[in-house]
Amino acid sequence: MLNIVLFGPPGAGKGTQSERLKEKYDLAHISTGDVFRGLDPTSELAKLASSYSAKGNLVPDAITIQILEGEVSKHPNALGVIYDGFPRTTAQAEALDKFLASKGTEVTRMISLVVPEDELKTRLIARAEVSGRADDADPAIIQNRINTYQQSTAPVADFYKEQGKLIEIDGVGSIDEITARIFGAIDSIK
Repeated sequence: MLNIVLFGPPGAGKGTQSERLKEKYDLAHISTGDVFRGLDPTSELAKLASSYSAKGNLVPDAITIQILEGEVSKHPNALGVIYDGFPRTTAQAEALDKFLASKGTEVTRMISLVVPEDELKTRLIARAEVSGRADDADPAIIQNRINTYQQSTAPVADFYKEQGKLIEIDGVGSIDEITARIFGAIDSIK
């Protein structure tokens, strides 16, 4: 089973690249951001998650893990999974490892897209114009999301680096160039 954690700060291109990985390798794609945005907005869970994400903060681990496990269970016959936007904390990484071990599998690799902060801000503002996502349009929220990533999420890369599973990819260039780098990294481990 090919389990890829696609990692990087907001605006790094995880969603775009996940779609290409999903197509090429026939994997299930689980984006925690999409899952949270897809919750029934009147549900208590959606209101709770939204109260965190609307400010650019992380949704608490226990809630995120519960939702993720439910999403993985929807794909019992998948050849693998792309985890897009998860794990975001070391506690979530530990929970993912435990969950996958209970299924007789593990994270194959973490592919980390490395993109400079100025480029991230430019991409997020451009994405807001297309998507209408308020969290991508507000410079203060963007900065908070980047700061939260650097403080709480970036250390997750060390967790997978210690396991020998981290691959860093230059996330600057054309979409096709970045895709080719990711495909090359994955094909070298298969």
